[in-house]
Amino acid sequence: MVGGTSYNNSKELPQGIMNTRQIAHLAIAAAIGLVHLSPCIAHSFQGKAETFDLSRIADGKEWKTVNRDMSRIEDGGRKGIRLDERQGDGLVWLEGSRFGNGTIEFDVRGKDVFQQSFVGFAFHAVDDQTYDAIYFRPFNFKNPDPSRANHAVQYVSQPEFTWQKLRAEKPEQFEKPVRPVPDPNGWFHVRIVIDSAQVRVYVDNAPEPSLAIEKLNTRREGKIGLMVGNGSGGDFANLKIIPAKDRK
Repeated sequence: MVGGTSYNNSKELPQGIMNTRQIAHLAIAAAIGLVHLSPCIAHSFQGKAETFDLSRIADGKEWKTVNRDMSRIEDGGRKGIRLDERQGDGLVWLEGSRFGNGTIEFDVRGKDVFQQSFVGFAFHAVDDQTYDAIYFRPFNFKNPDPSRANHAVQYVSQPEFTWQKLRAEKPEQFEKPVRPVPDPNGWFHVRIVIDSAQVRVYVDNAPEPSLAIEKLNTRREGKIGLMVGNGSGGDFANLKIIPAKDRK
């Protein structure tokens, strides 16, 4: 049954094989919108930049939420989504996405409440437990204590290289202060540039990266998605994905 229409054939074929008539029917159904082909086709990012209206995530199409509820927001001309606060990390995956090298841009807003604001982006993901991520701690942006301010932006490679492991074994290498310093309660713009094993993170159109690191795994592509940390919510808008060959 495809799109409410039966395509039974009088001649049974081995499992997993379609005949010419079945293929033709499927193609026609896809063309008129009765079936939706794999999002992997639409979001493989093969040389084409793509901009997303994140407010449409709440429609439940193509995006998969993990451990969060979301709601639409409109603020200062931005249309996006708000993820709620709860225990454990939260993720919103673009299903079927395969992103390798290029640029990820988005607007994000957290809040200036200690240990209750971790907002960022996951990439090169295998599943809900295995992914790279860049995230921010807005409550550290303007902290006068240098040891806190130095922990404003973080790279992790889950599940092996958590922030705890990196801070203990490679201090100050995978987390840095943010320059320029954004309003910890306001929107700020993020640009993540991925070039094979190298990752650079720019904030608010700064010419120099706040964080520049070498990835801690050999994965060079995977799913992408929004991310919030334990006990944290966050607001996201204006997501744009630019594959490497489109970057200018």
